Formats: sequence, C-alpha cells, structure tokens
Amino acid sequence: LAARLHILGQMNQVISTHRVEVNPNAPSMMTLKVDSDKIRDIIGKGGVTIRGITEETGATVDIDDDGTVRIFGQDQTSRDAAVAMVEEITAEAEIGATYTGTVARIVDFGAFVNILPGKDGLVHISQIARERVENVTDYLSEGQEVQVKVLDVDQRGRVKLSMKELLEDEAPAAEE
Repeated sequence: LAARLHILGQMNQVISTHRVEVNPNAPSMMTLKVDSDKIRDIIGKGGVTIRGITEETGATVDIDDDGTVRIFGQDQTSRDAAVAMVEEITAEAEIGATYTGTVARIVDFGAFVNILPGKDGLVHISQIARERVENVTDYLSEGQEVQVKVLDVDQRGRVKLSMKELLEDEAPAAEE
C-alpha cells in the first residue's frame, strides 16, 4: 500500500489531472453506424475498396453485419482520413441540398449527373433551363461541372435533380 501511494505521489508531481484531449499521435478508434445495404460499397468488389482505404490511410477498418464500422488509426490523422473516405462512400443524396456534379451521360430526355461517388441523378430536360430546351447538348456536355439541386429520391434510390431550381433561387424571372 505504501509503495502504491508513493508511485501515485510521483505521478501527481508530473501531472495532477487527466488530460482533456488525447495526444494526436496516440492510436485512436472511432465507430460509425451505416445502413447494412452500404456494407458491400465499403468492401468493394473482391475487397478492393476497403483495401484501398487501409493502404491509403494506414487505418484498419472492421465491419460487422449489422452496419457497425470500427476504424482503428495509428494516429488521429489516419483515423480521420479513413472515416472521411467511409462517409464519402456511404453518403446519401439529401433532398433540397445543392451539389456540384459532373455530367456523366447525356440522353434525349436529360442528363445524368454524378453528385456523389457512385451516385448519379437525372436532370430531366424540363429542369435544365427556364426556357424550353430542344436539345440537351445545347446546354450541357459530358464532363462539364454543374450545380444541381436534389428535388427527390424515390423508393428505388433514383435521384431527381434540377438546374432550373437554382436559377430561380438566384434571380427570379422578370414578370411580364
């Protein structure tokens, strides 16, 4: 008992209270909860995505069947980088949110715009501009970056986008 009290006394001379923040160089862990449908996206075909996260960040990613994702980082930086990558993969389109996307494909009835990794949405021809659009290619080209607003996400996960809504938000059309 005396030895224990002596050791505690020596420790108190160096630091009398616990540290509020953990040293950023200390190993750290974080737990996330994702939709179990997203597990396959995090793992990727043959484990390529999860391996890429591990190689790029140096963190270890452990996934349970219920959607619990545990990320162990050698330090806070590697952990945070891995968390950001997992969150990017599992991100969902938010109704009403504005995204900067890239036109992936142009079709007769509109354009498919990539707004999140692996997530495309359709800008219908009627949602491209205020005026009537005859040819989508007059307004958009593949690879072009555009600002889009999410109008809706249906039960099948299809995302409806609009460019016209943003134009109306910026400057309302002059009434005649």
